[in-house]
Amino acid sequence: MDQGGIRQRGGIAQGCVIALGVILAMALAAGATAYFVGRSAFDRLTGGPDPVTVASASLQGLREQNRLSAFAARYVAVVTTTQTRLGLTAQKTLIMPGSVRYEVDLGKLSQRDVIWDPATRKLSIALPPLEVVGPEVDLNAIREYGEGGMLMALTDSEDRLDAANRAAGQKELIRQAREATPMRLARDATRRAVERSFSMPLRATGMDVTVEALFPDERTPQDNERWDVSRSIEQVMKDRAAREASEN
Repeated sequence: MDQGGIRQRGGIAQGCVIALGVILAMALAAGATAYFVGRSAFDRLTGGPDPVTVASASLQGLREQNRLSAFAARYVAVVTTTQTRLGLTAQKTLIMPGSVRYEVDLGKLSQRDVIWDPATRKLSIALPPLEVVGPEVDLNAIREYGEGGMLMALTDSEDRLDAANRAAGQKELIRQAREATPMRLARDATRRAVERSFSMPLRATGMDVTVEALFPDERTPQDNERWDVSRSIEQVMKDRAAREASEN
């Protein structure tokens, strides 16, 4: 190896520890449920609950949460960096645990993304993309092992090795976080949280409605076609407002 060269190799502590999914939307759904239960008697007297109105209120509540983090996971990166200088070799191995959150930006969710199909009584939500946030490195749990103390004592090799390991460790944590299994678990947890936030208020008012939330890359051509011809709650609310204005 050329003088001053650095070699790296990374590894995974196999079997990353998946943390429990934290369904933050449950609190929102519970609050919305209490509200709509209180209004259920009035709705029955005025012709029954309106799913579009309930869905619109649920959407507004979700948007106010700003970001939803329904799943988190903990991983461990193991990386090794080697440097050769002055005919000497030094090597350091870093074991870096860290946590990652999986989030969706609910501020990007609009009324155009929520479709109500009265024929099938199905509410469909087009979710924003899932984002990987982090990693948050557990500094107290970091472990380091080194060889080649002579080179590290004579040069700045140790600082270079540490910097390279830290950068490689963070990249490794993100790589693990983006693997198929944790991404699938995070999508499922997020999907369930959003669906529950819409379905609980609807069921509290006695409506039998199917709620389906999909990420952009999960929609089939049939879903896209249905999305193009179906009416969003934005369109329904605008038509309703226009009709009420004309009647007045």
